[in-house]
Amino acid sequence: MSTMETLTGAIPTLDTDGIPVHLVTAEPALQVIAEAAAHNSRRPLAVASINLDHLHHFGRHTHHDGAPTEGPVEWLNLIDGAPIAAHAKRETGREYPKLSGSDLIVEVLELAAQRGLSVAVLGGDAALTEPLRERLATGWPNARFAGHWTPPRELLSSPEGADAIAADIRRARPDILLVCLGKPRQEQWIEQYGPQTGAGVLLAFGAVVDFLAGRVSRAPQWISRAGFEWAWRLLLEPRRLANRYLVQGPPAYLALRRPAPPVARQPILGVPRHA
Repeated sequence: MSTMETLTGAIPTLDTDGIPVHLVTAEPALQVIAEAAAHNSRRPLAVASINLDHLHHFGRHTHHDGAPTEGPVEWLNLIDGAPIAAHAKRETGREYPKLSGSDLIVEVLELAAQRGLSVAVLGGDAALTEPLRERLATGWPNARFAGHWTPPRELLSSPEGADAIAADIRRARPDILLVCLGKPRQEQWIEQYGPQTGAGVLLAFGAVVDFLAGRVSRAPQWISRAGFEWAWRLLLEPRRLANRYLVQGPPAYLALRRPAPPVARQPILGVPRHA
C-alpha cells in the first residue's frame, strides 16, 4: 500500500470490474473536490464517472485492464448509472446515489462561485465558447471563466501538441478544468497531461460541455430517477450513441454481473458485506 497522502483515502471503495469505485454521497464528494480546488493536495484530483461505458474501456480484461489508481493524479471514481448503483447495493446492502457529471457540475459551479474559483473547459465545439461564457456569467457570476480549448484530435493526440495545450491552459490558471473529450480519451489525457495544466481539479465529464452550453437537453428528472437517462440520450443522438449503448453496453453489463476473481472478493474497504 502506498504511503502517498490522498484526499480520498478515507472513502470506502468497491471493486467494480477491476475499477475502485468510491462509495460516497454528494456532500463528501464535493468536500474532496473543494480541498483539491484550493490546491491543498500534492497531486491534482481527477473525477471520473463510472458507468457501463467506463467499464467497456477500463474494466478488467480490457486493453487498459483497470483504471489507474496511483500516479501523477488522484482519482475520485463516482457512481454514474443504475447498473453501477445496483451493483453497489448488491455488494454492500446499502444504497448509494448516482453522481453523474451532468448532475454534479451544477454543485461544483456553485462551489466555484462561492469561493471565487476559476473554471476552464477542454473539449467540445468552438461554437460553444460563447454559450458557455454566457451560461457561467448568468448562473455563476463569481466563478471566473478561464477559457475554452477546442483543439483538433490530432493535436491532442501528439505529445508536442498536448504539451502545448496543457501549457496554454496553465497560463490561464484554472482551479477547475472540465475535460470533455469522451471516454477513454479524457481519462487518458488527464492521467498523462493533467498535472501540467496546473488545475487542482480535473473533471472527466464528457457531454457536460454540451449540457452547459444548451446544445443537448438533459432528461426529465423522472426519467433519470428511473434509470433510463441512457434511453433519452439515445433518442436525441442515435447515430453517435447507438454503438455505445446497444453494442458495447450489454457485454459491459455482463462483465459487471460476473463474479469477481478471488483477490477482488476481499472485504470491501470500510464497508461490511451484507449477510
